[in-house]
Amino acid sequence: MRYIASIILLITSLYAQTIKDITSVVGIRENQLIGYGLVVGLAGTGDKSKFTMQSLQNLLRNSYIKIPTSSINSKNIAAVMVTADLPAFARQGDKIPVKVSAIGDAKSINQGELLLTQLKGVDGNVYALAQGTILSDDNATTGSIYDGAIIENEVQYSLQNEEDITLSLLQASAKNADLIETKINQRFGQQLAKAVDTRTIVAKKPKDISIVKFLSIVQNINIETEFKKKIIIDMRKESIIVGADVEIKPVTITRDKFTLRIKQTELNDTQWKDPAVNSGKDIGDDARLDHKPAVVNIDNALLNTKKQPTVADLMRAMKVMKLPMSDIIETLKMIRDMGAIDVEMEIRG
Repeated sequence: MRYIASIILLITSLYAQTIKDITSVVGIRENQLIGYGLVVGLAGTGDKSKFTMQSLQNLLRNSYIKIPTSSINSKNIAAVMVTADLPAFARQGDKIPVKVSAIGDAKSINQGELLLTQLKGVDGNVYALAQGTILSDDNATTGSIYDGAIIENEVQYSLQNEEDITLSLLQASAKNADLIETKINQRFGQQLAKAVDTRTIVAKKPKDISIVKFLSIVQNINIETEFKKKIIIDMRKESIIVGADVEIKPVTITRDKFTLRIKQTELNDTQWKDPAVNSGKDIGDDARLDHKPAVVNIDNALLNTKKQPTVADLMRAMKVMKLPMSDIIETLKMIRDMGAIDVEMEIRG
């Protein structure tokens, strides 16, 4: 595809990174959960697998209804696997999203009702209970339930009595490990941090602040590094798996199908809401803007953001314009090549 591209960086600044962007904190992590469940209420799009019928028979038996498996003849149910990520420090009563996937020959689980399903960790303990109505993906045999599980048990981990934190670089680098050690020690004016290897930095908490305050300060220390964030795009799902929060610098791109402008506007909130000023189709956030907004403009389709636009904002705007994924990916590559984003890109089919 031929196109004419002219990219103008309206402002120049270094790619902003903090220690949080390139490290994780050892011990603070998500835990994966999994469970087996039944989906009911399907309009003839379920499955008749033997394990599905057996599961239904067991469920009915628990309700004191005895019925032989051979007499069950319904395609309104489906056996599914349910997965979720248990966030660090999740508390009882918190809600988390779940992913539901058919394991039989069901044609669709869309709008089916997931019956109460136990979600277990690798240790075999139940940490959450899932239930709710499924909204399927494009392939119809996988779907999700927003806030579909409630936390029942917590992973026991406390920061309160910790005297130090251990940072792990997302990519091993002696240069970055030494740089983080230096930055932390400079910030506090003490020798608190020490790089123990090319990936691990241990930082001791000062006595006059809490461990949470110390972690907050450390994670938000600015750092200049060659480490790049990564954007991972799933072509099949047409979604961003990793890197949706990467910010995009002001840029203008002209292609044969459209013109893309990412910029900051000088208009105040009242002016921006005035139909006489905003002649384009507003597809952005209707919330009140409390400071100078940033704008994604694709052929007069406007996307307002309270902060610097992100890759997720750009993809949302381009999808509203019904642009194909190939155009979205090519546009991201052009933006990256000219320095408006500093990332590595991975495309998964």
